[in-house]
Amino acid sequence: MSVNHYENFPVASLLCPPHLRPAVAAIYWFARTADDLADEGDASPARRLADLAAYRDDLDAASRGALPSTRWSAVFEPLARALTQFQLPLSALRDLLSAFEQDVIKHSYVDRPELLDYCRRSANPVGRLLLHLYGVSDERSLRQSDAICTSLQLANFWQDLSVDVGRGRLYLPQSDCDRHGVIADALRSRSDSPAVRALVADAVNWARSLMLEGAPLVHALPGRAGWELRLVVQGGLRVLDKIERLRFATLDRRPVLRWQDAPVMLWRALGMRTALAGAAA
Repeated sequence: MSVNHYENFPVASLLCPPHLRPAVAAIYWFARTADDLADEGDASPARRLADLAAYRDDLDAASRGALPSTRWSAVFEPLARALTQFQLPLSALRDLLSAFEQDVIKHSYVDRPELLDYCRRSANPVGRLLLHLYGVSDERSLRQSDAICTSLQLANFWQDLSVDVGRGRLYLPQSDCDRHGVIADALRSRSDSPAVRALVADAVNWARSLMLEGAPLVHALPGRAGWELRLVVQGGLRVLDKIERLRFATLDRRPVLRWQDAPVMLWRALGMRTALAGAAA
């Protein structure tokens, strides 16, 4: 599936079973379009919230089998088919919209629990929707999926630090800033320092620990799904590695994954069972 946005991770790749690809693509475009309504362009906050409210109305219509508006028909026609065919949990899709609405009006976070609540709605629903498609619903797998998705979201925050502060958004929690003696205004003005880099390093370690906590899920998913998740996990870890190689200077530079990273990710994916066993020991 081709996309118009830079993505760290594959969407509906060849590793995804063919019968699930339309549903995965429908979920992706639902989330991607809503995220764009919250982020892209120069619309006012009031306009963004109004658009997201209309988007929510179309979701509710699609879930009832009614006709949504024609504004986002390319999104809701395939999503309606996926809702019917796979009985997707509507609460997960509504949680995503809640997070995107929050992005319009909330631009900083007091502490990690507050940021984790945002990730619970902005990232974790995607993993739970995919597990639903694969018929996986046990609590352990759901918790591991949440850990992976939250880690991916956090990795994206620390990767995009220079971009987000330019938009007036700061996802590094205030409590973490205080602990490292970093003033939020210094981050907003992109004033790099050893304290800022120590703060980012701490945040990267947090994201990495969550990823390793959730990584055993790759062995619980069947066939292609498990292999695709291996690459997603390794993609997240690779982003964190790149931040570390920049000496945590993402306030100045934004690292990205390139084709040269694919062989490394594949090699590490192949060795995940041994690596995870060693980490557990």
